[in-house]
Amino acid sequence: MLLESRDLSVGYRDQPLFNALRMDVDTGEVLVVTGRNGSGKSSLLRCLAGQQRPLGGTVTVEGRTADDRAPRFRRSVAALLDGGAWYPNLTAAEHLSFVQLVNDPLPDDWFTAADLTTALALDGFADTVPGQLSSGQRQRLAVAMVLARPSRLLLLDEPERHLDETGRDAVGRLVVEYADRGGAVVLVTHDASLATGPGLRTLSLDRDTTARPAGTSGKRRRRSGAR
Repeated sequence: MLLESRDLSVGYRDQPLFNALRMDVDTGEVLVVTGRNGSGKSSLLRCLAGQQRPLGGTVTVEGRTADDRAPRFRRSVAALLDGGAWYPNLTAAEHLSFVQLVNDPLPDDWFTAADLTTALALDGFADTVPGQLSSGQRQRLAVAMVLARPSRLLLLDEPERHLDETGRDAVGRLVVEYADRGGAVVLVTHDASLATGPGLRTLSLDRDTTARPAGTSGKRRRRSGAR
């Protein structure tokens, strides 16, 4: 199992938002996390990313404890949690190229900068610096950058924010393609179109008792030869 949580309790100042979460996400799976505002969705993602310590329980990725300070863990996990981080003097295209340059060599079947530019329609602002982009354009670039870096686990917190319908559809297709390439995805969203689809499972944090994934069971089937 690529991602596991056991008896996970998450909250602030010893006040839990939820308790006893048991969760398994394997390669090829997309788990959609839903819940009302304040239910702990973003806090859960930060714990899975190793950026926030849980109040109790454990999180492991490929058998390693979730800890953002550990280089091997960071190489396995890509996360878009609070929006992108920008270099003010680099264009959108240069941001994407830089991410792939520092992660060279890339796996042969990984997303290329050209793949992501086409999928997220970055062409129209490729030569523009972030300070001159709209919020939707910056969000498209942030999604492209998190996918440009090779990883096994993808964590996304409302990746549809600021996007129009075309952009949301593009994100949905890329999430599925990431899983089809053998990754695992945990996605927080309020967009019903991203929360449904073949092979997607749903985890609601609105329950008062132990939260468990519900919905379609079993792994997504990886497409043969998918790029």
